[in-house]
Amino acid sequence: MIASPSFRALLGAACFAMFACPVQASEHYPDVPEPMIFDMMRPLGAKRGELEVNTLAATALSGSDRAIYWAPEIEYAFADGFAIEGELPFEDGRLAELKLGLQAAFGTMNGGRTAHGVQYLGIYDRHAGHYRNSVAYMLVNRANARWSSVSMVGLADIGFGGGEGRNALILNHSTFYDASQKQILGVEVNYLGGDHGSTLVMPQLHQKLSSHINVQLGLGAEKEGGSPIRPRAGLRLIREL
Repeated sequence: MIASPSFRALLGAACFAMFACPVQASEHYPDVPEPMIFDMMRPLGAKRGELEVNTLAATALSGSDRAIYWAPEIEYAFADGFAIEGELPFEDGRLAELKLGLQAAFGTMNGGRTAHGVQYLGIYDRHAGHYRNSVAYMLVNRANARWSSVSMVGLADIGFGGGEGRNALILNHSTFYDASQKQILGVEVNYLGGDHGSTLVMPQLHQKLSSHINVQLGLGAEKEGGSPIRPRAGLRLIREL
């Protein structure tokens, strides 16, 4: 994949911003679950060498678009607090996009109960032959032994010259409740602005199957543009290596 000059410039700027920020050791970071839909590239403060593979599958349960959108991905912490991700989104059996992501942790606050960082995605749409980029600031918080949250705010399809659909607002907030050591309940709200934006509310269950295998199940509702609200189901399988 050969990136356009603007794509390379944005990627370079994101990398510089990531490495210019101080990072604390992972043991000082709060233990907070990752959202199911807006996945993180390893938890903030991940230690060098951590490796994960996972796949998200999601589909609408009503309406004309019943395609299954699924995306295998691999996540690797190449340094303490820094992670990279490669993802291959499919629509049924068609490879729709190529994604490369970078993530950096900026450190902790509030006595180690709160942490923040940034996530960058470069995306190539194979059908349209179009590159786009997104960046999101992340804030995670562990309120107590049971309650935690992840908040993200950013921009999608970044373009310095503007244009239709460019620089759309991204908002994502997830609240989690640790029901037990192996079971977490949560609700994720994901908003994408712009003419073709959407709002998704996804209650979810995170179940730990073994020390290295987790499954996340979600059933919620999504509204896209002027379309009616439609039920949507999701599943993410996770294997830590």
